[in-house]
Amino acid sequence: MTSTKAVAWAGGAAYLLVVGLLVGGATRASGTVHGVGALLAVSLLAGVVRRMPLLALAVALFGSTAVVVGTPSSTPESPAASYQGQFLSYLAVDLVLGFVVATCARRASTVAVAVSSVVQLLMIGVFAHGDDLSVTGVIALLAMAASCMAGLLRRERREHAVALRSQEVAEAVTAERLRIARELHDMVAHSIGVIAIQAGVGSRVIQTQPAQAREALRTIETTSRETLSGLRRTVVSLRQAERGVTASGRSPLAPAPGLADLERLAAATADAGVRVDVRRSGEQRPLPADIDLSAYRIVQEALTNVVRHAGTGRCRVAVDYGDEELSVEVVDDGRGATGNGPAHGFGIIGMRERVGLLHGHLSAGPRPEGGFRVAARLPLPAPLGVPVEAR
Repeated sequence: MTSTKAVAWAGGAAYLLVVGLLVGGATRASGTVHGVGALLAVSLLAGVVRRMPLLALAVALFGSTAVVVGTPSSTPESPAASYQGQFLSYLAVDLVLGFVVATCARRASTVAVAVSSVVQLLMIGVFAHGDDLSVTGVIALLAMAASCMAGLLRRERREHAVALRSQEVAEAVTAERLRIARELHDMVAHSIGVIAIQAGVGSRVIQTQPAQAREALRTIETTSRETLSGLRRTVVSLRQAERGVTASGRSPLAPAPGLADLERLAAATADAGVRVDVRRSGEQRPLPADIDLSAYRIVQEALTNVVRHAGTGRCRVAVDYGDEELSVEVVDDGRGATGNGPAHGFGIIGMRERVGLLHGHLSAGPRPEGGFRVAARLPLPAPLGVPVEAR
């Protein structure tokens, strides 16, 4: 950083030195030579322009004005060319002015444009002659307008890029909130449904069947503890998303559930009064984490709807590991969809969102023979190292 600053200041000093040489060491050169020399010398201000644009503009304006003032009054060959060429040095000012408009605040840019315009037009009015006065003034105004327009376009592109980035961040935050809402809904809805049913069973049999009531209370305790643990993991993950990793650099979160946990989910559902028959087919293999979690949540939400709305004591879960897609199906022989049934809640909506994010397909509705069916097909990525058959 220090070396870059030193280079920038050295470039500024070199620019002033070159301007001094043009004015004092080339007194017999034409105004065109002075103007082109000052225009090329502005490249020495590149470091200053990037760090302090307004200071670079002031230095360039001073140098260009010095070149105009110090240019010989005429040359034997072409006095008019001498006067016309000396104003080329202000093109260097216009280049820096465009960068100021593009990067500095609007108020500072407006002041810079006003000062630069006044100085340039004043110098043209003093040193231009006859017909050259109007032509040189128009050219100077057009050059300043072009540099300002270029600066404004660059500013608008940068502001547009910032706005797009802010929009992307806002969309990412919204998507993450929706994901967390789905996770909480899937986790809490299933657990509360089980707890509610077990609490009802316990309250009815506590006087006549104390053993069954104790079993219901034990299920409520287990389910509530698991739900609290899941909520705690979710809260910890949100806090870590703000702080980064923990002091040890590792995350203490437990792994997300997947299809390997279906038996445990089926056991919890059985405690709620619905026996679940889990069937697997195809070659069982590790799945991508997002597909594995989504499939588990779909089954969990479907079982929650069965417990709450189906009014049946059994259902079937079928998982098929295909070559190109994973199929998950939950079928019951209960009441099917009702006015307050599963087709009208947030559960089916959450399932469709999960499947849609994975570019899959979901069907959910009553069966002609009775009951309700939820079926999801999730595309699987092609396994690595599998040769493609020639056609």
